[in-house]
Amino acid sequence: MSGLIRLAGVGKDYGNVIALRDVSLEVGEGEVVCVLGDNGAGKSTLIKIIAGLHRHDAGTYEVQGEPVAFSSPRDALDRGIATVYQDLAVVPLMPVWRNFFLGSEKRKGPGRLDIGSMRRATRDELLAMGIDLRDVDQPIGTLSGGERQCVAIARAVYFGAKVLVLDEPTAALGVKQAGVVLRYIVQARARGLGVVFITHNPHHAYPVGDRFLILKRGRAVAYHAKDDITRDELTALMAGGTELEELAHELGTVASDAGGEMAAEARRLGLPDGE
Repeated sequence: MSGLIRLAGVGKDYGNVIALRDVSLEVGEGEVVCVLGDNGAGKSTLIKIIAGLHRHDAGTYEVQGEPVAFSSPRDALDRGIATVYQDLAVVPLMPVWRNFFLGSEKRKGPGRLDIGSMRRATRDELLAMGIDLRDVDQPIGTLSGGERQCVAIARAVYFGAKVLVLDEPTAALGVKQAGVVLRYIVQARARGLGVVFITHNPHHAYPVGDRFLILKRGRAVAYHAKDDITRDELTALMAGGTELEELAHELGTVASDAGGEMAAEARRLGLPDGE
């Protein structure tokens, strides 16, 4: 398996705030690496570094073995790293094909768009990803959330992405639509792309992931291949098994104390037990 991107000991500070510290990650061709963590875990900072939005302060970032320090997302895109953000940045009233080529339009000449070519290319690329839209002229705002995510993924593939960074693509979706997006993540992997799948949901990550990086408060707490971890173990690590046990014990103690106080008050008022 050929390595596409590799981060080793990467860190990022914002003033006195440590956003990321000593995080390592590697993504190869035809591989899905899932990055899991709750809000504030450091997922967004990691995305911004990979996508070229922010530079790392410590560690190394390599693309196909070459050290990089991107100055902008365009630099990252030129190296084949495409990031699909949760808000997608689409224009809802524009047709699907227009959004597909937004900012990279094909032209026949000065001031003339090659609309026919863009329509055909959009339809062909979506079909290649297994997405059969009724009409690429329909406004993209009429598509479901899952379908819009899939259009964004297909667009990144068409424009030469080697690595897809997906920012919580299933977060706002129902079960069926999340399944649609996960299917297209597998399709992208089958086409040889490397995928960085950012999520807080281990039940979405485990079926498609090859490796799992778990972040907590800006640090990596686990990094496992799929063969080395079960879904239940991943969920426990993600949820913080020890913390949940402590919370359950604390809540049990509080409930017990409250129950005792209520029983004592009932006796003081002369009420029978259970009332």
